[in-house]
Amino acid sequence: MGAGRLLVLCLALCAAAAAAQRGIRRPRTVSVGALFTYESTIGRAARLAIELAVDDVNADRTVLAGTTLNLISQDTNCSGFLGTIEALQLMEKNVVAVIGPQSSGIGHVISHVVNELHVPLLSFAATDPTLSASEYPYFLRSTISDYFQMHAVASIIDYFQWKEVTAIFVDDDYGRGGVSVLGDALGAKRARISHKAAIPPNSDTDLINDVLFRANMMESRVFVVHVNPDAGMRIFAIANKLQMMGTGYVWIVTDWLAAVLDSSGPGDPKAMSYIQGLIVLRQHTPDSDAKRKFVAKWNNAANNRSIASGMNSYGFYAYDSVWVVARAINEYLNSGQQITFSADPRLHNSNGSSLRLSKLKIFDGGDQLLQQLLLTNMTGLTGLVQFNADRNLVRPAYDILNVGGTGSRLIGHWSNYSGLSVSSPEILYRKPPNTSTSAQQLHSVVWPGDTTTKPRGWVFPNNGQPLRVGVPNKPSFRELVSVGKGPDNVTGYSVDIFNAAIKLLPYPVPCQFITIGDGSKNPNYDDIISRIATNALDAAVGDFAIVRNRTKIAEFTQPYIEAGLVIVAPVRKANSNAWAFFKPFTLEMWCVTGTLFIFVGVVVWILEHRSNEEFRGSPRRQILTIFWFSFSTMFFAHRENTVSALGRFVLIIWLFVVLIINSSYTASLTSILTVQQLATGITGLDNLVASALPIGYPAGKFVRNYLIDELNIPESRLVPLSTVEEYANALNRGPKDGGVAAVVDEMPCVEIFLSTHCNFRIVGQEFTKEGWGFAFQRDSPLAADLSTAILQLSESGQLQRIHDEWLTDPTCGDDDSGLGAVRLGLGSFWGLFLLCALICVFALMVYFARICWQYSRYSSSEPPSEPSDSAAAVTTATIAQIRPEKPKPTRLGSFKELIQFADTKEEEIKKVMKRRLSEKDTRATGSAHSVSSA
Repeated sequence: MGAGRLLVLCLALCAAAAAAQRGIRRPRTVSVGALFTYESTIGRAARLAIELAVDDVNADRTVLAGTTLNLISQDTNCSGFLGTIEALQLMEKNVVAVIGPQSSGIGHVISHVVNELHVPLLSFAATDPTLSASEYPYFLRSTISDYFQMHAVASIIDYFQWKEVTAIFVDDDYGRGGVSVLGDALGAKRARISHKAAIPPNSDTDLINDVLFRANMMESRVFVVHVNPDAGMRIFAIANKLQMMGTGYVWIVTDWLAAVLDSSGPGDPKAMSYIQGLIVLRQHTPDSDAKRKFVAKWNNAANNRSIASGMNSYGFYAYDSVWVVARAINEYLNSGQQITFSADPRLHNSNGSSLRLSKLKIFDGGDQLLQQLLLTNMTGLTGLVQFNADRNLVRPAYDILNVGGTGSRLIGHWSNYSGLSVSSPEILYRKPPNTSTSAQQLHSVVWPGDTTTKPRGWVFPNNGQPLRVGVPNKPSFRELVSVGKGPDNVTGYSVDIFNAAIKLLPYPVPCQFITIGDGSKNPNYDDIISRIATNALDAAVGDFAIVRNRTKIAEFTQPYIEAGLVIVAPVRKANSNAWAFFKPFTLEMWCVTGTLFIFVGVVVWILEHRSNEEFRGSPRRQILTIFWFSFSTMFFAHRENTVSALGRFVLIIWLFVVLIINSSYTASLTSILTVQQLATGITGLDNLVASALPIGYPAGKFVRNYLIDELNIPESRLVPLSTVEEYANALNRGPKDGGVAAVVDEMPCVEIFLSTHCNFRIVGQEFTKEGWGFAFQRDSPLAADLSTAILQLSESGQLQRIHDEWLTDPTCGDDDSGLGAVRLGLGSFWGLFLLCALICVFALMVYFARICWQYSRYSSSEPPSEPSDSAAAVTTATIAQIRPEKPKPTRLGSFKELIQFADTKEEEIKKVMKRRLSEKDTRATGSAHSVSSA
């Protein structure tokens, strides 16, 4: 460390020597101003810190070597007007930079002055985010902007999943600027400021009491307090009298309270009792040896000067501000620049005016000094001091404290690098940034009321205004919502469920039902939901489907009933006739089935002909056998037995096919003769969409948009219907008489309709899966609590009891299995027929392969010459049945010979082959004897 300081000293001396060689004379003193309120929580800590910093700078020979830093302080007296006057007086003293101001309001005013005089401002306490605007190029902030503090507050609110907060703030530039950023930060996390409680500066107790009383009437129980340190404690004393510091309340306080607690030391037990359970933010300053030494030095100096208050984080930033200015001036002088001021010709003393405007001089090197300040890169008591493009510190971070007992405990940190964490920012800076939701962590919190249970964060507002609940007043389906005489006489299935759920809430919710519609036609349901979004209603109760476009503007509870879309169509009794027995199968099916019967008969005849006497005889008899056997199997009445293995195998498969055909025919014929038939031919959604027939839909509901946008049905095909009678009339008239082919509506409504109209039925399946829910304003906590209540109703069985009370089961039934019996076609059986045909072909191939093999063996067994004795004559007569008299081939003969061979009984062929083998053996024996005799 000694070698480093020696190197810096040498460099400074070399720079001074170089400047002397160029004939540039460094000034003996450089004046720097300071603007703050001496007697304030921040000012008491900052005043001594600034003085100690000036002493340290002047004692350090490595900075401003040969030049003394002269501090000129002005007391702003906690007044915007007096502070502005003091700032102007300070500018008359030719200061090159100003440390301050402490107040954001004065910062706005004096920034316009320094823009003209080119004097940089380096504020250690003005945190209003709007001061970072390009309108104030000479304003730099050596503390953390409230832009980051409000994002830290928003992260805490999002961490605990609260959606609405009440902002209590001082109504000045400081307060308004911070709350404006808070609103934006909460909006990014889908939360909002539901109420802004502005407290005018210098308000008395009665005014603060009125502001807090109105805030307590709102539903939010999460309060964010952003006021000045010197008057802020009164808020909690008054809130305690209003019983706002107990269980269920949440108080999040910005860094002003941490400055008060740090400055006051061991607090007054009575004052501390007011703030138990609060969450407080404090600028994070890393622990270091330099920081500990400075605190000890500050405490010693404070004791010597009888300063009663303690050190706070603003004092650290004030100390670092002096060093930042000193280093920038040092670099400015080392670059060969001189400190000079020039008069502004636009500023002159007016006749008769006591304002000495001519004494306000322009700092000629202001732009260069500003650039040196922006290039600052040092490590101070507050950590890394470096400015970004917005002239803010590059590493903003906060400690998050939980007040309890006589002090506070650290429950986590926030930084713009990694969000909420229980690890210090210095550790996180060495790791990749991680701001994901799962990475956000805080230690447990003890909330007001000495509880560790997270408060709900809201109650129903105690402002005397009931919940404005909109209900549709429509002419039909009064089982769902029925409006009597007067808005209070509202009943129905949906209303009863809503009232039952409201009774389960742990807090009272007075409701006022507002009827929408004149009762003669259906109101537009989307318009009712839009009224919630525009704050004309607080909620909506009725048969409101939870669909995508509505969830964008309103918050829905969990569905209390499933309400998918279905199709209703008219039905009629089928009229039977003398030829009804032909209807079960289509013409194509009849033709293929008949062909297959004959084909199987032929196959079985071929397989059995050589070995089964019942399949032999005259050609006429064999043809009759084929047809008789084929069609008698339909009734399992065939009398012919099969003896071959292949024949039996084919017959088993064919009997299975016949069983399936018989069963299908019987079922289809029964259905045709007994069930209802669809009058319009609509059997489901695909059929309906593909047709060009008109479609009815409930007027005012989402069904119309769904049919147009999702199913691409032309609007010209859609017919709005409002009442049950209109449903029935339109369906009865049908498309030809100006009616509709079908009606598309939600299942509960259709069930109500079918309970009194039995000549209509549901066709097809339910093709959407929506549900009905209660609608509330976006992010309303009531939606979540009502969802929990609906689950309780479901688990207790009360939800089903309400359903049974209002919604009668349809007496006509909703089973569409018997509707529009369809004629069976080849498409239902082609797989079975194909399998049977393949098995038959396979059996024939095996059979013919066996025939060819037998014929080959038979031909090879034929003797080389015909015998002449009587035995030969018998053999010749037998073979004549197989083939005519001609030269006998030794291999496979003509096709005609093969057919003759196949027509011969297999038993006779075997006898002939056996005899031929015997003759061959006899000849072989005779030849052997002849050779032996010779």
